[in-house]
Amino acid sequence: MPLRALYVDFNSYFASAEQQLDPRLRGRPVAVLPVMAETTCCIAASYEAKRCGVKTGTLVAEARKLCPDICFVEARPAAYVELHHKLVEAIESCLHVERVMSIDEVACRLTGSDRRRERARALADRIKRSIAECVGSELRSSIGIAPNIFLAKVASDMQKPDGCVVIEDTDLPECLYGLDLRDLCGIGRAMEQRLNSGGIRTVRELCAASKEELRHAWGSVEGERVYARLRGEEVRDLPSQRGSVSHSHVLPPELRTPQAAFSVLHRLLQKAAMRLRSYGCIAGAMRVKIKLRDRNSWENQAVFDPTSDTLKLLEVLDSLWRDFPRKVSVQPLAVAIALSRLDEEGHQLRSLFDEGRSHDKLNAIIDSLNLRYGRNALYFGGAHSALHAAPMRIAFGHIPDLTVEGDD
Repeated sequence: MPLRALYVDFNSYFASAEQQLDPRLRGRPVAVLPVMAETTCCIAASYEAKRCGVKTGTLVAEARKLCPDICFVEARPAAYVELHHKLVEAIESCLHVERVMSIDEVACRLTGSDRRRERARALADRIKRSIAECVGSELRSSIGIAPNIFLAKVASDMQKPDGCVVIEDTDLPECLYGLDLRDLCGIGRAMEQRLNSGGIRTVRELCAASKEELRHAWGSVEGERVYARLRGEEVRDLPSQRGSVSHSHVLPPELRTPQAAFSVLHRLLQKAAMRLRSYGCIAGAMRVKIKLRDRNSWENQAVFDPTSDTLKLLEVLDSLWRDFPRKVSVQPLAVAIALSRLDEEGHQLRSLFDEGRSHDKLNAIIDSLNLRYGRNALYFGGAHSALHAAPMRIAFGHIPDLTVEGDD
């Protein structure tokens, strides 16, 4: 079975990007924060910080204890997106990028003589040199080479940082036995529990399971697809549809009041509505969630006639917010909003009495002016006190379009 996939995983990407952009941070422990606040947590850590025990999700106070000389920096998503595109160009100069998996992972297809082990390894070395020369020496990567993308991703995680691991069919399945179930893509906490309840607790036992056993464990044909991937077979991805458009934001200390939190939600929803229209979609459900200081959370949701009209969506937000508790002790720490039940514009007939029809031109004008003059050129007043809050964020599997989602 030939080597067909080469997978590039940029190491500690956000933190490495900061070290590349700011030479003063090189060689020092760095943690990237969503906002500069003592009550938040690290969303990325450099390898210098990881050696001290700091990782994604570590609270700022705990990170200080683990690593007293750590440097905290606020995330700069737009800069990371720009670097991402440069990194893809550097890889493209060596090998075609077949699929961008996330902001810090890409998959390439090997063809012809490049499928031989020595040629594939040489390509990996060329990619690393191209990245160092064309983008920056701090942006190191781990590369996995295998018969399929699934195993190539697994290989890219086996030797970090700056490693290169090749898995050939003759190495299977023994080379996987040292991994934990959660090391395999597609196995999260819930799936691990399901496998455990079915008597599968190790990767060795997973590889030994039959196709039928895995189908039963997954409760669908996906189990058979996992069976094939573990054996190096190529499995075509099922067609996916966009499930939701969402935005979230950790509130800085000065915005931790109900009124300010609502203003941030207003801004997030206006951004989400613009994204929705850029995709040519409409939404039929909204969910709002607020993380509170007492470690509890509040959430509310609504289902409505599908729309992409900002004013109609803001009316839904207003109705949801009326149920938010108004106790003095309630202090919001983070807010999130998600639009779901998506469909393509035009797939669903709109009512003749739909008031949102009169807003189509208004939405088009707002989008046009904001694209031309900046995101805050024209907006609805509810977001006024949060115009400079809730900057662009990067979610897994979604590379923001700087034209539509970029900040000014």
